[in-house]
Amino acid sequence: MSAKIISGTEVASQIREELKQEVTALKEKQGVVPGLVTILVGHNPASVSYVTAKQKTAHELGFHSIQDDQPEDISEENLLKLIDKYNNDPKIHGILVQLPLPKHIDEKKVLNAIDPDKDVDGFHPVNVGRLMIGGKEAKFLPCTPAGIQELIVRSGFETAGAEVVVVGRSNIVGKPIANIMLQKGKGANSTVTIVHTGTKDLEAHCKRADILIVAAGVPGLVKPEWIKPGACVIDVGVNRVGEKKSEKTGKMVPILKGDVDFDAAKEIAGAITPVPGGVGPMTITMLMKNTVKSAKLAAGLA
Repeated sequence: MSAKIISGTEVASQIREELKQEVTALKEKQGVVPGLVTILVGHNPASVSYVTAKQKTAHELGFHSIQDDQPEDISEENLLKLIDKYNNDPKIHGILVQLPLPKHIDEKKVLNAIDPDKDVDGFHPVNVGRLMIGGKEAKFLPCTPAGIQELIVRSGFETAGAEVVVVGRSNIVGKPIANIMLQKGKGANSTVTIVHTGTKDLEAHCKRADILIVAAGVPGLVKPEWIKPGACVIDVGVNRVGEKKSEKTGKMVPILKGDVDFDAAKEIAGAITPVPGGVGPMTITMLMKNTVKSAKLAAGLA
């Protein structure tokens, strides 16, 4: 029997509808409008695409949103001054600087300049520390890991006491999702193991998992025989492995493959995310959720 397909597209749509209603209520009852600024330096096509998608979603949800485009040659000093301006703007609750930045700018210095209470990406060291402490201290969860947790919970899998194995140890996905699933409380309270491509007997660890989260960036790394029958499999990997001609447009489009052998794995797993259409659609949605939370915190409503 094939696994239940966990559609990130559908779950993201549900959450956005919930957020839209919440934003409307905040405006009407509290006079609070969530504010988000996205800062883009230069004109990297991929970055332009990402920022456009974020702004489009913010507008759809009824945010006060600003797209601040800066030239490729902006000085680090001036970029830091710009961030400071938004740090002190009460109408802005979330600040996002789109990466990568030009080589003459220190990305770490720029990201650390964002007020942690407006760091809706959840990457500031202060917010990483808050996540480690957990509970009410954790203000903003990093967006992709937060999306993974939502997919697991909304797919109906019990997390309390579950064996969770995370394949991958990045600061963006692996480490934070492990910490999220460790916390006491709803949607977590799991027993977590972090493994990676250097782990001895990686297969044995994966086979123990009730919930297997794979974020190694290696196409087809996890074989179907590594999966515990009935497990929940979250495939975070989006790897470009070639190109093909689109049947709709006739143009060449990338062939994307996850870290899990999807076609074979879905015959063993209880639930699984596809690639694309799994974790990907959740990231921007969770960014919006963090911005709404930031607005509520600033107004003393959360």
